[in-house]
Amino acid sequence: MSALQNTRDEYLTRIQTAATFISEAATGPIDCLLILGSGLGALADRVADATVIDYETIPGFPQATVPGHAGKLHLGQWGSRRIAVMQGRFHFYEGHAMSEVTFPIRVMAALGVKTVILTNAAGGMGEGMAPGDLMQITDHISLFMESPLRGMNLDTFGERFIDQTEVYSRKLITLAQTAARDLGQNLHQGVYCFCKGPQFETPAEIRLLRQLGASAAGMSTVPEAIVARHCLMDVLGLSCITNLAAGLSGQPLSHREVLEVGLMASGRMIDLLSEILNRL
Repeated sequence: MSALQNTRDEYLTRIQTAATFISEAATGPIDCLLILGSGLGALADRVADATVIDYETIPGFPQATVPGHAGKLHLGQWGSRRIAVMQGRFHFYEGHAMSEVTFPIRVMAALGVKTVILTNAAGGMGEGMAPGDLMQITDHISLFMESPLRGMNLDTFGERFIDQTEVYSRKLITLAQTAARDLGQNLHQGVYCFCKGPQFETPAEIRLLRQLGASAAGMSTVPEAIVARHCLMDVLGLSCITNLAAGLSGQPLSHREVLEVGLMASGRMIDLLSEILNRL
């Protein structure tokens, strides 16, 4: 057996071990996974009858190290849905391999989860965007990142070459737009661009991304979305625009601002997510 095969088999064993641990802690099947981005961790408090698990106690799970990412998994009810909420995620810039960044997606797929809602904090560059606005991801740009599918294919999850025509479910896009309209919310739509970080983008990079059609930039979400589609999961992506991208506001960027604006916008994000989950 080759070294690559050994690595793949060890990874698959880790996935199954973590899935078994979470399954034993849950009180029933999980309908949906919700991953919370920077500044949005307060949304986890809305999970009813929650079992809360520290990431460090889940076998094989990576550890969250970024401020604003608590590193806890909440299992419980959100309205009529059984839901798993990740209060914190893993980023490529932390030094994690892409296989670790996307490990929780594989674990949830092994548990039979079919729907993933990915939220993030992003720098906005779309027309009419302001800090505190919400944006629905309709597509993404991933040209600047290592593919999370690199290496031997995990055949138990999906095929080698996956179509990317519809990473973000059109059905869920329509559902979210309807929910936002009924709540009286303005939900932008746009293209999210993954940037490696941890440094924020330069004004020149933002000008380039705007020419490529990007509406927002951030350091997460895209690897998870690609792997979720590899696992045949339906994906919904939502960005909280926590700042205008570099060069657009004349102000320096900071992670503190990201957290503060994310917290300010969390009420509207909670309302929107609740409505979306009730309509799934």
